[in-house]
Amino acid sequence: MIKRLTRQRRAILEVVRSSSNHPDAAWIYEQVRKKLPSISLGTVYRTLDALVAEGLLQPLARPGQPLRYEAHLDGHFHMVCSRCGNYYDLSSNLPDLLSLARSQHPELELQGVTVEFSGICPRCKEAEALAAHPLGQLSDPLAAGEPKLRG
Repeated sequence: MIKRLTRQRRAILEVVRSSSNHPDAAWIYEQVRKKLPSISLGTVYRTLDALVAEGLLQPLARPGQPLRYEAHLDGHFHMVCSRCGNYYDLSSNLPDLLSLARSQHPELELQGVTVEFSGICPRCKEAEALAAHPLGQLSDPLAAGEPKLRG
């Protein structure tokens, strides 16, 4: 059952939905404070938990890193860059792994499946190529563009 979308919930949900970076709570907090300066970090955490419980957000967990949040719940997969830790959405025509596993193991109550790819993102690949080039050490492509999110 979805609770009423308060101004705070709506602002937090808007920030996550408009981000393609799968943000963590600290980044969400900084963005929401631009609209709601009096919001606390604790409120952001509690609201994120509530939005996850209501099925409006999905948490993305990686060992040793803060939770990140996903608002696009269309069944896509992720690639996580092994260098910078950023998430990238992937559309793929993988088979229905959950149905396949359920048919092969009817004794188990399988509730979900997670597929995560790992690799190197274009920005990190470019940075490695520039670092390998003698003149590449003069500029840092990661310093330009969107802020790098951690966690």
